[in-house]
Amino acid sequence: MTATNARETRRIDEAADLLTDRRIAFLTGAGVSTDSGIPDYRGDGAPRRTPMTIEQFLADEVARKRYWAGSHRGWKMFDAAAPNDGHRVIAQFESAGLSTGVITQNVDSLHGQAGSRRHVELHGTLHRVVCLSCGQVYKRHDLARTLDELNPWLENPDAVEINPDGDADVADPSRFVVPGCELCGGILKPEVVFFGEVVPTATFRLAAGLVAQADALVVAGSSLVVNSGIRIVEIARRRNLPIVIINRGDTKGDSRATIKLDAGTTTTLAALAGRLIRR
Repeated sequence: MTATNARETRRIDEAADLLTDRRIAFLTGAGVSTDSGIPDYRGDGAPRRTPMTIEQFLADEVARKRYWAGSHRGWKMFDAAAPNDGHRVIAQFESAGLSTGVITQNVDSLHGQAGSRRHVELHGTLHRVVCLSCGQVYKRHDLARTLDELNPWLENPDAVEINPDGDADVADPSRFVVPGCELCGGILKPEVVFFGEVVPTATFRLAAGLVAQADALVVAGSSLVVNSGIRIVEIARRRNLPIVIINRGDTKGDSRATIKLDAGTTTTLAALAGRLIRR
């Protein structure tokens, strides 16, 4: 065993000792889903992107077409993704009675697919679409079929350039046809929190409730740049809960961490499970 591996093992042992006999609330970010083939927006080598704000989406029909054209192609990557061992380990902590649940900043719904029953999606999910006028909710799969039928030209590879973050650049987004709500004709939007929006109060209350029931917080795969994540960490800090952060690179919450593990999420979560979950 190299000195580096020995040091990492020792730090994982320290984290396991800290978490022993404590119910854990998990907070996860994009780093948990990278092993499922969904790129990290902020990790090393991630492209610089300028996400659309809710103001742009609402005010400009051309902007909405550009968003939907890119999002529709990127959705196919999300739809094809499957849970990885990191998602499954977090579900195992819950089924073993060692976790109050998982709060995720991801919109891929992979925690639920992995078997987590108590999971709060802070930023919503790409798997549902909502009408902004009447509130009707649609399955993304159903809308995707409609978009394919209305925009067969998107299958031309010269018309689209896929970006590593799952979005896409479409050569002529003005051609893209976006249907309105079947009930009222209103604007359709994925059920996700756009930049410029806030996490719904009821959703954040559920997330805070998982921390309130916990004896420790484990943050996995999040740089905690987005305010919703650091707010969860702050709730744990104010309750004097032990905080373990697992992330490659610095995070905005490192100064609040009891232990910071600069390591991959999947392997580290599996290592912790091996020490904490009694078979």
